[in-house]
Amino acid sequence: MVAGAVDVLSWASLVGGGVFCVIGGVGLIRMPDFYTRTHAAGVTDTLGAGLLLLGLMLQAGLSLVTVKLVMLGLLIFFTSPTATHALARAAMVRGIKPLLRDGGQEPSKP
Repeated sequence: MVAGAVDVLSWASLVGGGVFCVIGGVGLIRMPDFYTRTHAAGVTDTLGAGLLLLGLMLQAGLSLVTVKLVMLGLLIFFTSPTATHALARAAMVRGIKPLLRDGGQEPSKP
């Protein structure tokens, strides 16, 4: 009974993580500018990778593999948002302007 529930939770997590990663990939293609693309990729890929790792941890049970997956999850949890922030900051310093709601560019500051 318990093994069946763990399998269901594991597969639901794996499928959910895969769906979030695919949504992030579609967001990279569909979004209009650099900043919205990095937001779509950063948020959905972090959550998607977390759900995939959770599903793999549930499949592995209590073992050394689970410890390694936890370490990998912590690495992704801290580095993915940091890398997304660094990319957005570098684009801002380089002078890439975000698109405004009406489709125009943000006015330059004096």
